[in-house]
Amino acid sequence: QVQLVESGGGLVQAGGSLRLSCAASGRTFSSRHMGWFRQAPEKEREFVALIFWSGGNTVYTDSVKGRFTISRDNAKNTVYLQMNSLKPDDTAVYYCAAHRAGTISDKRNYDYWGQGTQVTVSS
Repeated sequence: QVQLVESGGGLVQAGGSLRLSCAASGRTFSSRHMGWFRQAPEKEREFVALIFWSGGNTVYTDSVKGRFTISRDNAKNTVYLQMNSLKPDDTAVYYCAAHRAGTISDKRNYDYWGQGTQVTVSS
């Protein structure tokens, strides 16, 4: 069992930065790849980034490459998403999730989700 709690969202102007955190409880956290997804109003939940269990590999969707950085601290059971050069199109509820198996960009392959944190980027 893994429980996830996101924090760090808020309102920021275009070009600004935010750092999201996802605190996890449960013994299996350090063995799981962890992902971030986002969902804008009336849109599907989409993959943003993933970090392998060891922290040695990361994957990003094209629209955030070079602007967002995912990281993790297994000693603190926490995953981070540093978001720089934010754009209005980044406005969404951001969720962290624990990957179970399979295609990493498919939300159906994640079995634990946080409640989400709102990120709003004004123009």
